[in-house]
Amino acid sequence: MDILVQPLNRLIRVQPGVNLLTALQDAHVPMSYSCMAGRCGTCRCKVLDGEVMEGAGEQRRPLDGGPGFVLACQTYLTEPCTIEIPEPDEVVVHPARIVKATVVTIEDLTHDIKRLVLRPAKPVEFSSGQYVQLQFTPDHVRPYSMAGLCGDGLFEFHVRVVPDGRVTGYIARDLKVGDTVKVSGPLGSAYLRRKHEGPILCVAGGTGLAPILSILRGAVAQGMTNPIHLYFGVRSPRDVYGMPWLDQLKRDHPNLIVHVVVASGGHPATQRCGLVTDAIEQDHGNLSGWRAYLCGSPPMVEAATVVVRRQGIPAEHIYADAFYTQGT
Repeated sequence: MDILVQPLNRLIRVQPGVNLLTALQDAHVPMSYSCMAGRCGTCRCKVLDGEVMEGAGEQRRPLDGGPGFVLACQTYLTEPCTIEIPEPDEVVVHPARIVKATVVTIEDLTHDIKRLVLRPAKPVEFSSGQYVQLQFTPDHVRPYSMAGLCGDGLFEFHVRVVPDGRVTGYIARDLKVGDTVKVSGPLGSAYLRRKHEGPILCVAGGTGLAPILSILRGAVAQGMTNPIHLYFGVRSPRDVYGMPWLDQLKRDHPNLIVHVVVASGGHPATQRCGLVTDAIEQDHGNLSGWRAYLCGSPPMVEAATVVVRRQGIPAEHIYADAFYTQGT
């Protein structure tokens, strides 16, 4: 049975029923992967022609981009088909690990956002923009995105404390410096594409700023000079945080423009009033050739996806890991 792999235009022969990721690896086709269990989304690809059979995975994550997208690690080949894989020069392989980490910092960033810093017992490789699963106790588990870089030697997270939230309430009330946390990962497909030389659009809602900070810091560390527009959306002026970090990034990356968008009550001199989606539409009529990184609540990510696709960015160049609030 033949499988055509695009954009490599390679034809590989496989046995019916074989796992897609295994088939690609056996044929030495470069493909990103991490958890191998259908949770992280790193091995996302698209079925252009033909039918495949999809497995359930441990915790099957929603797939962005529309019909045809599958996870290679959870897909089985049943007939000849054509598979589109991500750009070969953007492949990342960080096999998921489980390590213990120690809490070194818990501090307030705003009235309801805390900065949590962990020191892992062993190094964990990840790409800018990815996230991990944190287990504080057997009953307190939740994914959080890193705000820093792989080489920092520390994990930095931004946690919005949700009223009556089970996990965030534990972090706010019970977690102490010196406590041990189990870290699993890395996970996520919204990592920095380092080979892209065109303009970049970053959209962060609330603590979605954390992975965007990682992406921006990664761009600086890689010496990327792409024009970057960041739209940071919050509910009110008291929810704005991280401006010293963003000011430093603007100094480090002269092509970075930061737009702070406040839903209501923003300061006219430094902030825009309204929604990030409206601000993007006001500023950009055509986003063809751009890449977009969207981080925040599912409604914000979904609305921003609609806007940037309408403005010319194809689904395969929109990278998003929405922050689902279940289990907060």
